[in-house]
Amino acid sequence: QVQLVESGGGLVQAGGSLRLSCAASGRTFNSLTMAWFRVAPGKEREFVASIRWSDLRTDYRETVKERFIISADRTNRTVYLQMNSLVPEDAAVYYCGATYGRVRPYDYRVYTSWGRGTQVTVSS
Repeated sequence: QVQLVESGGGLVQAGGSLRLSCAASGRTFNSLTMAWFRVAPGKEREFVASIRWSDLRTDYRETVKERFIISADRTNRTVYLQMNSLVPEDAAVYYCGATYGRVRPYDYRVYTSWGRGTQVTVSS
C-alpha cells in the first residue's frame, strides 16, 4: 500500500497558475502509476493526468494537455501537477491516486491508494 499526501491547492485568479504536490511513501515504486483526478461540485470524478514511474510516460485529459504538466521527482517520491492558464472550470478538489502495474490510467477504479484531496478555486 502507498500513502499519499497532497498539497499546493488554493485560490487563484483565472489565467493564473498553481502547482500541486503529491508525496508518496510505502512500498517499492518501480511499477507504480500515479495520477491526478478531480471532483467538481455536482460532477463525477474525472481523470486529469497520470505518470508511470518506470518510464515517466504521461497521459492527459484533452482539455488540460496544453496547460497542465505532470512530473515526478523519483528522489523525493513526489509527483507534481503544474497547472497554468487556469479557468473557472478547473475548480475542484484534486485527488492524487496510485496503483501498481500497467493500467488504464483514465479509470479511477484501478487506483488502490488515494490522498485526502486539495481544493483548487479559480475566480473569474
